[in-house]
Amino acid sequence: MTREIRSWLSDMDGVLVHEGTALPGAAEFVRALREKERPFLVLTNNSIFTPRDLRARLAASGIDLPEEAIWTSAMATAQFLTDQMPGGSAYVIGEAGLTTALYEAGYTLTAAQPDFVVLGETRTYSFEAITQAIRLIQAGARFICTNPDVTGPSADGDLPATGAVAAMVRAATGRSPYFVGKPNPMMIRSALNRIDAHSETTAMVGDRMDTDVVAGIEAGLRTFLVLSGSTRQQDVEKFPFRPSEVLPSVEHLVARV
Repeated sequence: MTREIRSWLSDMDGVLVHEGTALPGAAEFVRALREKERPFLVLTNNSIFTPRDLRARLAASGIDLPEEAIWTSAMATAQFLTDQMPGGSAYVIGEAGLTTALYEAGYTLTAAQPDFVVLGETRTYSFEAITQAIRLIQAGARFICTNPDVTGPSADGDLPATGAVAAMVRAATGRSPYFVGKPNPMMIRSALNRIDAHSETTAMVGDRMDTDVVAGIEAGLRTFLVLSGSTRQQDVEKFPFRPSEVLPSVEHLVARV
């Protein structure tokens, strides 16, 4: 028998919003979660923005979401590093979402013999910063990445993202990074811990088979794939795993909250 869903995790882009516009049912879905006091988090692999930034962006599209309901790959990375080495140090390539999360976790940001090199997403990757990261990893710093996405969207087309730059650093150092964000189920488990939820009674809603759905499956969650983002119905058959259900959009989940 299918267990009752008591808690919800949802991806952001392609599920709730697309290029700054709310998707069908997104505002109603979030409103239903809040009104029924369901534990939930909105997840994103994007490490550029802080929860405050993302809350403002969602509010502009008509979705009322509190900061504490947002869980980014930057926040999951900061939590991971704190668990691994409390009060450590890191050389960071990224923007405010990542540096703020690490600072709030008690990490020292430095280029002087850091414990970790942490690579996140930015729209202005610096060759000088990448060179510094390579040399620090060669000197013994551990290599961590917020997420494995190789491209990110822009108005003019795809931009190189964390995974693409990580491949360059890996080629130069011979050291493979540890990716914290989806599809690593660790990001899902850290989100469950944050809202004190159990995997058997939690659902994951996403628009990508290769990140959202597989991460949810590996973490033991019920998974809903929505076709309002990057995945089409015919794409589902290409994968060796399947979500629990495939739906046109999150609008079809409002009544099930």
